[in-house]
Amino acid sequence: MSEATPQEAAPETSRCGFVAVIGAPNVGKSTLVNALVGSKVSIVTPKVQTTRALIRGIAIQGQAQLVLVDTPGIFAPRRRLDRAMVDGAWAGTRDADLVAVVIDASRGVEDEDEAIVKALAKVPVAKTLVLNKIDLVAKPKLLDLAHALNDQAAFAASFMISARSADGVAELKSFLAAHLPAGPWLYPADQISDAPMRQFAAEITREKLYLRLHQELPYRSTVETETWKELKDGSVRIEQIIYVERESQRKIVLGKGGQTIKAIGAAARTDIAAALDHPVHLFLFVKVREGWADDPERYREMGLEFPKG
Repeated sequence: MSEATPQEAAPETSRCGFVAVIGAPNVGKSTLVNALVGSKVSIVTPKVQTTRALIRGIAIQGQAQLVLVDTPGIFAPRRRLDRAMVDGAWAGTRDADLVAVVIDASRGVEDEDEAIVKALAKVPVAKTLVLNKIDLVAKPKLLDLAHALNDQAAFAASFMISARSADGVAELKSFLAAHLPAGPWLYPADQISDAPMRQFAAEITREKLYLRLHQELPYRSTVETETWKELKDGSVRIEQIIYVERESQRKIVLGKGGQTIKAIGAAARTDIAAALDHPVHLFLFVKVREGWADDPERYREMGLEFPKG
């Protein structure tokens, strides 16, 4: 009788799927997506409604590939652009395999959070509760918050994290990866985003615009990459246009003696060069385009559906 040989372990099944990261404005969705990916794929500012379009970051966990959809914050829309952003966020949940609902634990459950949780009851997708910014909240309050939210919705699991410090992010990532459907990966292993670099470069410049300027002006502007030329010395020449709605806004973006636009350009050039790993020559132009927020072409540039009516 021959001696039995140990069987080889079956290879782990590959998994792949879409995870929609949703929540009210400024709860830390983009910071969380960047933390899960391990690299910057979505811009982050302290201002609400920074994310406009669906940004897909790609993360690897073992044999699983997570396609993370960073959605615009969900809020009560007032303008056409607002409606397009909110519509885009809900579209992200309908197409997802999993939904991660992010709540800013430091401010508790607000009306916008409750409306989102209630509306999600109609979305037939497994949902995970993510309480963010836990470093700013006492533990008893966190537990009360988690219990209250789980009483309102059927969450598959709850996680308490700090996206900024990455505390708890690894556990969340492992859970999401384990609950994706089996299937082949959609992207190469070294790809971290599906956004074209010229679009990401425009987003970086818009981030610097948001950080430099105040009040309503950033929301009245958009950035588009006009030209992208790779030069013989390995550097890249990029020309971008910042569109605003009025001449008075153009003067604010330029600043006295062009100082504001120079500062925005210098900050954007540094981040774009780091993302490309190549020297960058960035040229910014500011143009007035009245009613750009009602121009369907601008929405296509942002990857949004143009809402009619």
